[in-house]
Amino acid sequence: LNVMEVNQTDQCLQFVCPERSVSTAVYVFLYICAAAVVLLTVFGNLLIIISICHFKQLHTPTNMLILSLAVSDFLVGAIVIPVSLTWMIESCWIFSAVFCVCFILVSYFLTNTSIFNVALIAFDRYFALSNPFLYTDRVSVSTMCIVVLCNWFILLLYNITLQYFNGYYANLTMCPGHCFLVLDEIWSLVDLLLTFALPCSKHATAIRELNTVTNTQTTKHMTDSMKSERKAAKNLGILVSVFLACLFPYFIYTVLGNIIEIEIGPFQKVLMLVYLNSAINPVIYALFYPWFRRCVKITLTLQIFNTDSALINVLS
Repeated sequence: LNVMEVNQTDQCLQFVCPERSVSTAVYVFLYICAAAVVLLTVFGNLLIIISICHFKQLHTPTNMLILSLAVSDFLVGAIVIPVSLTWMIESCWIFSAVFCVCFILVSYFLTNTSIFNVALIAFDRYFALSNPFLYTDRVSVSTMCIVVLCNWFILLLYNITLQYFNGYYANLTMCPGHCFLVLDEIWSLVDLLLTFALPCSKHATAIRELNTVTNTQTTKHMTDSMKSERKAAKNLGILVSVFLACLFPYFIYTVLGNIIEIEIGPFQKVLMLVYLNSAINPVIYALFYPWFRRCVKITLTLQIFNTDSALINVLS
């Protein structure tokens, strides 16, 4: 991470993994809380994945993007959050150097995938509301699946390239207890523009246009379909807003890291806020999406195993 540009030799000499400063009871409590966060993230997003995959009524282009977001959030909860929380609780990187390289690649990749999934969702809703007939004619489930796969593939190539040109082990602060990727100034700027400025501009444009479209349409002349689309757009606006609120502090630290030296502890906390957004998303769906609540009820009561359960109407 570009906020960690420091003298690597001096840092290695000065840093020693601190001894545990909390009681055993607090230590155990922290790991219980960490396990709760992981379970919420994994099972919450797993319910979204099961719902969209199982119920045929939910096989829509927009839901393919929501499915992609849920998959990336699920993987963040299963892979990234456990390691990050362990690192925070121990106040030290306790894993190997090779695992550190893999962890950085996976965490960058999954986080960027989530960012672009949300940007695609915002653009999708704008397109559906502003050009409903063209959207229906041109955008299908199969088309959206291709878009999702391209998004994942391109971001994987980008993150492999990012790590390769920043030297893997050469630019990795591999002092005992550390696991940070140091980006040079050019790549810091590239990463900031591609993974924050570009998606944020898409979010802002889509939300502004959605508000314009919504304000110019009178309730009297709106069809039921358009009303449903507008409600869905508002709910997705909440999703986008919460995501940006979680993302913004991290990129503020990223920018400040090129100017002042930032302590590891506070930086880990803002980075964890980005990861915790993956746990917040299922809560947003539970609060604002009736279809998700119906799907969860059917799944948890095991009705999902009934014959023709995939044809149950979950949107009414």
